[in-house]
Amino acid sequence: MKFGAGFPLKAMADAAAIRDYAQTLEGAGFDFTSTAGHVLGQPAGTYPDRAAPQYTGPFNDPFVTFAFLAGVTTSIRFMSAILILPALPTALVAKQAAELALVSGGRFDLGIGVSWNGAEYRALGQNPKNRGTRLEEQVSLLRRFWSEPYLTFASEQHDIANLGLARPASVPIWFGTETGETALRRVARLADGWMSIGNFLPHVPRFQQYLREAGRDPTGFPIRGSVVAGDGGPDTWIETARKYRDAGVTHITIGAPPGLSPELSLARIVEARAAMAAA
Repeated sequence: MKFGAGFPLKAMADAAAIRDYAQTLEGAGFDFTSTAGHVLGQPAGTYPDRAAPQYTGPFNDPFVTFAFLAGVTTSIRFMSAILILPALPTALVAKQAAELALVSGGRFDLGIGVSWNGAEYRALGQNPKNRGTRLEEQVSLLRRFWSEPYLTFASEQHDIANLGLARPASVPIWFGTETGETALRRVARLADGWMSIGNFLPHVPRFQQYLREAGRDPTGFPIRGSVVAGDGGPDTWIETARKYRDAGVTHITIGAPPGLSPELSLARIVEARAAMAAA
């Protein structure tokens, strides 16, 4: 089992805080850290049915943040969780991901997904209505950009004429999704790992069957679940981690309950990791 912790959804105040947070996680034995990939925020109250941290911002940019952290850490991996890939230019993401993989010594995983926020799509010049099909096409093109010196591809959404990065890269692509059939079958066909959202555990056997139907071996396929280190204490955290492990989950992201100060949140996350890793 590998353990990670995300950065706070709202951007941290300065470079020193970002550095100290990542170095504390690395020193405590964490395997990975992640940050969300939203570009733009909106005023609180814009979406009353959603938690404000999901859309208010500001957000740390994963490529900039992790390139900085690559120079001040040695072992911890970095994951975008999630980058809203269909809202962004495919070639630019391919370039940024390849560069980050280079400067981090291969410590970057590209976590991608679609978003409900149509306003952000439109501000970035993309159509939210075709985001699922666009994402599938983008994943194929990302892998071609990383494996072919130059490529040619034309569709309604891309026009690439004998262009490329001219240098190989190896970047695992994780999908962050809910548990609907369309989403899970897309993960089973295309992803290198699944970042689950919500109450995912009952759906793991179905997802593993989708992997088999796609001609892939579910044994050891990377699946990431989340644990909130709440007031139940170590026994509760350990019980959840064991259920995840028994179901085939390979990665756990640990979060703190809302309401704790940044200092107490970090201490709680470190405590939970130590308890679960020792169990």
